[in-house]
Amino acid sequence: MSVAFTFPGQGSQAVGMGRDLAETFPEARAVFEEVDEALGQKLSAVMFDGPEETLTLTANAQPALMAVSIAVMRVLEARGLSLAGKVACVAGHSLGEYSALCAAGSFSLADTARLLRIRGNAMQSAVPVGEGAMAAIIGLEQADVEAVCDEASKGGTCQIANDNGGGQLVISGSRPAVEVAARLATEKGAKRALMLSVSAPFHSALMGPAAEAMRDALSGVAVKAPVVPVIANVRAAPVGNPQEIVDLLVEQVTGQVRWRETVEWFARNDVTTLYEIGSGKVLTGLARRIDKSLTGFAVNTPTDIDSALATLLG
Repeated sequence: MSVAFTFPGQGSQAVGMGRDLAETFPEARAVFEEVDEALGQKLSAVMFDGPEETLTLTANAQPALMAVSIAVMRVLEARGLSLAGKVACVAGHSLGEYSALCAAGSFSLADTARLLRIRGNAMQSAVPVGEGAMAAIIGLEQADVEAVCDEASKGGTCQIANDNGGGQLVISGSRPAVEVAARLATEKGAKRALMLSVSAPFHSALMGPAAEAMRDALSGVAVKAPVVPVIANVRAAPVGNPQEIVDLLVEQVTGQVRWRETVEWFARNDVTTLYEIGSGKVLTGLARRIDKSLTGFAVNTPTDIDSALATLLG
């Protein structure tokens, strides 16, 4: 029986995130200060005090979520937790994969912050606002959603962006095609087909320009082998080779986040406990829906950290 750490993606941000960590732990304050310096912006002030519309901007939300995750990691490590000694593997949802790689030592904190700022800006600018869309399809089998996307693709790009598990698949692409797919999904028997309030069609072929931007950005940073395996989003399998890590991060921009399969990989490989490191508890909830044999804990407050340390080091 073993432990995995998971790292949340966009949507888990909230005004006030990280403030109690900064007030309680000098290691957390140091993380936020380093991220602020790397970005040349007082991002921590936006995280702690808002406004929400500024925090929600993709270029802010991505490095902000990473910062909270790494702040928690640095506190855990300062109190005796060794990732390589206690954790079998790590994984992150979309941008959370960068947090996982930073936690596992593949990227420096400053490089991770800058990469996520570039990623957020590139994803936002890849498609003019309003031309792309995403929709959550609830209660329809993956094969049926794939068929719906194939049919809708006659009118533009439409593909599965996230397989989140628990009967939830997110589709992404050009707005007319996604709207058609949502209607077809309802006709096929989906419980819900909900258009999402997002600023761009993430994880679709329309993100091609952003993928190239990330290829360029990643070519300019040092990448080390992670101290524990990282389960890559687009492969739902472990990766450790630095060049492979880079290639899969580029592929991830336009590819599918295979989160259901990632959690299933955990369960197949003797992982029994998941700790969600960072803001919110979205991944903890998804894990329970995907495989009830897994135990999940969200770790984002000083109390959560104390509880996690008592279990992991006790």
